[in-house]
Amino acid sequence: MRGKKEHARLMIYSHDSFGLGHLRRCRAIAHSLVGHRKDLSILILSGSPIVGSFDFHGRVDFVRIPGVIKLRRGDYTSQNLDIGINDMLALRASIIHHTAEAFAPDIFLVDKEPLGLRGEVRDTLTMLKARGSTLVLGLRDVMDEPAKLAREWDRKKAIPALRDLYDHIWVYGPPDICDPLQGVPVPEAVRQKVTFTGYLRRTWSQATMPAPSIPAIGSQPYLLVTTGGGGDGASLIDWVLRAYEHDPQIPHPALMVLGPFMRTNLQADFMQREARLENVHAITFDAHIESLLAGAAGVVAMGGYNTFCEILSFDKPSIIVPRTVPRLEQYIRAARAEDLGLARMLVDDGKCAPHEMAQALRELPNQSRPSEVHIPGMLDGLSVVNGLVDQWLNQRTTSAAPLSLVNK
Repeated sequence: MRGKKEHARLMIYSHDSFGLGHLRRCRAIAHSLVGHRKDLSILILSGSPIVGSFDFHGRVDFVRIPGVIKLRRGDYTSQNLDIGINDMLALRASIIHHTAEAFAPDIFLVDKEPLGLRGEVRDTLTMLKARGSTLVLGLRDVMDEPAKLAREWDRKKAIPALRDLYDHIWVYGPPDICDPLQGVPVPEAVRQKVTFTGYLRRTWSQATMPAPSIPAIGSQPYLLVTTGGGGDGASLIDWVLRAYEHDPQIPHPALMVLGPFMRTNLQADFMQREARLENVHAITFDAHIESLLAGAAGVVAMGGYNTFCEILSFDKPSIIVPRTVPRLEQYIRAARAEDLGLARMLVDDGKCAPHEMAQALRELPNQSRPSEVHIPGMLDGLSVVNGLVDQWLNQRTTSAAPLSLVNK
């Protein structure tokens, strides 16, 4: 074990085969922790191809592992390298393992996938467990419908890992909204490891994140339309565009963020349609989307975890149009949010009637806000995580025993 005066170390693994969700969640946690503790350094392992587009606070850095893409049939392939998927996974596993050996984290936080992509962090977990690192699995509020998640975890042999390897499981949400393990047959010993943290609050400061200039909109209120990464957001963008084409007099203009992973031919088509509409404006990507959310009169989104956290954090009336394939995660979250009065849900029925969206957009700024619903600890996630890490690292400074033994 390193000397007591040296900074503590936390390593975060995010497989990031596609999209922005995993990376943005891990980054929010890392920034909160280093802002809270001056004796902590954090290294993020990410497969995101655009991890370098984001800024990171001091004492937070990242290692970019080679990227993979999930194909429509569920298989994976290398994103850029001309090598087979088995060789790619072996390369990724080696980078992860050797990085963990050299960095020697006191705490290892794994995002969502208990054993990593195709089991690529299993050996790293075993090695760090033997070294006395504290192992933590972080889960979204919703993973998928219970029966499907149970089959997936059985196939991936996730339950033994939760039982035998992990010390703690964080659920990034309050228990009063969703429980990702409900209906999943996990042992009571695993249940005892779970802490519901609350959602991860997002903030925005003009001093650190200046609002981007959107000259066409100026200072007038606007509706923000966001697809997250955008890889599966074309239907939402098309529906909103058809609403404005059907009803050009919708009172508030729309600012659409198409997403960096939307296919370029779709981006070009949407940009052409946007150019013909006086009341609609589009950009591809903004790494500081918090500033756009802060200025919006309302939000239209697909219902991914991070966007939902931002809707709650900035207290925005919202319309959520969840995807329903390949997972029901977004639908489950959006339906629960609508039941509680936190958001309005519109379901893509394949027809996407423009008058229905146009009416919803007209009503959006006058919807109730999430703050009108009282749910204890709803946005306490980052402060709870800070407190848990405090507890473990403070024990580390007063005991020579490995953290994983102290926590038993």
